[in-house]
Amino acid sequence: MSSENGLFSSSPEKERRFEAISGVILAIFAAFLAITNLGGGKFDSDKITSTNEKANAFAWYQSKSLKKNMLENQRDFIQILMKADVIKKDKVPALDTMIESLENEIQEYKKEKKELLLGSQAVGKENWAQEVNGAYGKITGALEWEKKIDRLSQSGNKFDISILFLEICLVLGAISLVMQNERIRITFIAMMISLGLIGSVYGIQAFLLAISIH
Repeated sequence: MSSENGLFSSSPEKERRFEAISGVILAIFAAFLAITNLGGGKFDSDKITSTNEKANAFAWYQSKSLKKNMLENQRDFIQILMKADVIKKDKVPALDTMIESLENEIQEYKKEKKELLLGSQAVGKENWAQEVNGAYGKITGALEWEKKIDRLSQSGNKFDISILFLEICLVLGAISLVMQNERIRITFIAMMISLGLIGSVYGIQAFLLAISIH
């Protein structure tokens, strides 16, 4: 087929057809780029929020550790005094009761720490110990936030790659519209479509990965 009868020949009619086809393809990839940018921004915000929640969860966990350690030190000190026989015998029953109370509090803090670290779902209903807004079983553990952040980071990397390919794709598409040589035009539009498809695949993977976390 001669160049005059080809899709990308230099005749006015073929020229308009080429520009129309290129324009539609460019518009599709530009629209997907806009959607990908929005998604990437949204999930970046989710990552920042998750990072803050993780920090709060670890801070809460550390505060429970400090309280637990204080109670353990108090219990150990009382036990040392009792073993050293410096406590009057009539005070021993009261101290035994105090030690028992301290042990119960220590065990409660252990359960709370575990729930704050692993999350309510991971420890099971029978081990729920930490209340949030008057309800139990609502804790998202620090390690759960950490896992979510890792997944969002993977998703963010795919969003970045997708945006890069799509932006290059649009540049190549724009160049193809101003090229006069038919062979070069076809080469540029083929490259545009290839990079656009690669970028779209990465974008879809990024969305699927990010959505699976929620």
